[in-house]
Amino acid sequence: MGARRLGRSVTQWIAPEDRRVGILGGTFDPVHYGHLVVAQQVREALELDRVLFVPAALPPHKLDEEVAPAADRVAMVELAIAGNSAFAMSEIELERDGPSYTVDTLEELADEAARQRVARDFYFILSVEALAGLSTWHEPARLLELARLAVVQRPGAPLPNHAQLGTMLPGGAASIDRVECVDTVPLAHSSSDVRARAISGRSIRYLVPPAVEAYIRDHRLYRSETQTRTA
Repeated sequence: MGARRLGRSVTQWIAPEDRRVGILGGTFDPVHYGHLVVAQQVREALELDRVLFVPAALPPHKLDEEVAPAADRVAMVELAIAGNSAFAMSEIELERDGPSYTVDTLEELADEAARQRVARDFYFILSVEALAGLSTWHEPARLLELARLAVVQRPGAPLPNHAQLGTMLPGGAASIDRVECVDTVPLAHSSSDVRARAISGRSIRYLVPPAVEAYIRDHRLYRSETQTRTA
């Protein structure tokens, strides 16, 4: 069975027995192997039943940046996660007006679980770098109420120790029990690296899945720095 795509009924393809669900949000411009490695290794480490990839419509921290069309980003995620039955994609943030606030997404997921009368635990996956800026996010304390954090390292940004975590979290040390630090294999490249290579005509092979590489080529994405890219 292939990966599943979720529309407005955000959990229609999440089975009632799927009690532990990871949420991996991002612009996915484009999705690359780093995203897939993190999703798989967090799923295994925390014994998650499902990992949802949630492409953002208007990332609050990128409102002044151009982003590839949502249809292209969705298509690339679908191609990337195809064949992994533990992965699914939700367009929940693309169907909502305004900036893509994580707390709003988690509220909708929690409400849907409540309507289904399913006790479901959510784990929001984010990097150490993102964790360091969590206090600037929209309603970070509420986010921690709705989901635990699954924190992963990035090259040059190792997992924090107990004392460091206390300084990064809303609520300080009292919130540490809402965090799981997961030791994953950190891949050094980012979506901006992939775009830069594509813009300059260099190969992106082995940075993205072959189907994503073909999509970028066939749809002439990231062909030049002056290419218009809108949300």
